[in-house]
Parts: sequence; structure tokens; C-alpha cells
Amino acid sequence: MAMRVLVGCKRVIDYAVKIRINPTKSGVVRKGVKHSMNPFDEIALEEAVRLKEKKVASEIIAVSCGTQQSQETLRTALAMGADRAVLVKYGTEDEPDMGPLAVANVLAKLAVQENVDLIILGKQAIDDDCNQTGQMVASLLGWPQATFASELTVDGPKLAITREVDGGLESIKVTLPAVVTADLRLNEPRYATLPNIMKAKKKPLTTLDPGSLGVDIADLTSRQEVLSVEDPPVREAGSKVANVDELISKLKEAGVV
Repeated sequence: MAMRVLVGCKRVIDYAVKIRINPTKSGVVRKGVKHSMNPFDEIALEEAVRLKEKKVASEIIAVSCGTQQSQETLRTALAMGADRAVLVKYGTEDEPDMGPLAVANVLAKLAVQENVDLIILGKQAIDDDCNQTGQMVASLLGWPQATFASELTVDGPKLAITREVDGGLESIKVTLPAVVTADLRLNEPRYATLPNIMKAKKKPLTTLDPGSLGVDIADLTSRQEVLSVEDPPVREAGSKVANVDELISKLKEAGVV
């Protein structure tokens, strides 16, 4: 069976950037800061491309929910091997991102509209670390889910998944259509080559708004309110001790022993 695969590609502040809190302490500075594709989403996309190389997948659709600048992320996805891309445009650089529940509703609507067989997402985004969207999409669609996947094998109408859990590894099978979220050790994403970057410019990229999919963002806003964003406290300098007795004495003073 040749599957149609939908992959979520979130635009986030690059992992190598030193984060700065904005003057109002309502969030972090995003303007003029380098952004890139969420690393876990890169892994999800790489897995989809590998499925297509094995002739298991017939088409890969990359999706991003965000500002116009998210087109850059989708062009990267196209250069890595996605066939076409969809930008669900929302917000500005000064506004918070679309929340996990809103994104899940958008992806669920697109999955039905595009008649996909498999949704692969990163297990979480490195900016908010919510780890919610994949599970929410599966629930909205009523599809089986396999989260934290470190290995994926197609077995007829089913997927054999190895999951990373607290106690080690867990092996499960899910029936397609399904939702999979990618963990760090699923694969190592490829770099987009210059020829593929040039080809990506000619691949189709469609822009939609949430309303055209029947998604009302106002009804799906976060139930949480950010009161303040603060820098972590600066760690106090340590001190050297001359011997074990002095160490024990200081530990007693601190109430540790």
C-alpha cells in the first residue's frame, strides 16, 4: 500500500540561539532572531522521506501553522524531500504561536481533506516543550497513536513501532491510519542539498487560513495565561574546602547533614 503522509513542521527559534526575554517579560525576543525547523519535526520528515524512498509512501505533505515567515521552514521541508507544502497562516511575530489544541484541529482537518494514511509529528517542539499535539490529533481523528517512536517498520496495513519509555523500550503495532510522534533516536535527518533547494522553489506551497478549514482559533485558545517570564536565578559561586572535616562542617551549617 502506497501511503500519503502528512508531516508537521514547526518554525522555532534555532536551538543554538541564546534566548533573551523581551522587555515586557511576556515572552522571549523573536524578531531578528534566527529560526529553523523544530529538530524533532526534522526527524519526522526524514522518516517520511525514507518511507517514500522505500516506495511505501507515495506523497509527503509538509504542514506548518504560523506566520508568513514559516514559508522558509516549509521550503526547507520541500528541499529535504516533501512533495508539497501547506502553510496555515496565523498571527504575527509579536503574538504567541497557535496553541497545541488549535494546531491539532488544523492537522486533523487537513488529514481528512487530504485523505492521508499517516501523520508523523515531532514528539514536542523545543520552544514550548508541550508534547501534546500528536496525542490531540489522534484523539480528534479517533486514530491509533504511537508516541516517542525510535523505530518504525511498515508491516502490511500496520506499523511496528519501538517506543522509548521510562523503563526502556516498548514494541507495539498500530493499524493505519495512525499518528506517530518521532523521538530523537528514530533517525538522523539529512541536509538539504543545493540542487534540492533549487528544486524546492518550484514545488507547490499553498497558503490557507484556519477559517477555510472550519477551525475557529478563538474557541481553541490556551486555557493558560503567562503571568511573567523570568531568567533563571544566577548560580552562586562555590567555595573550596581544605579537608573532609571542613566539608562536613559546612554541610552541617547548610543543614544538608
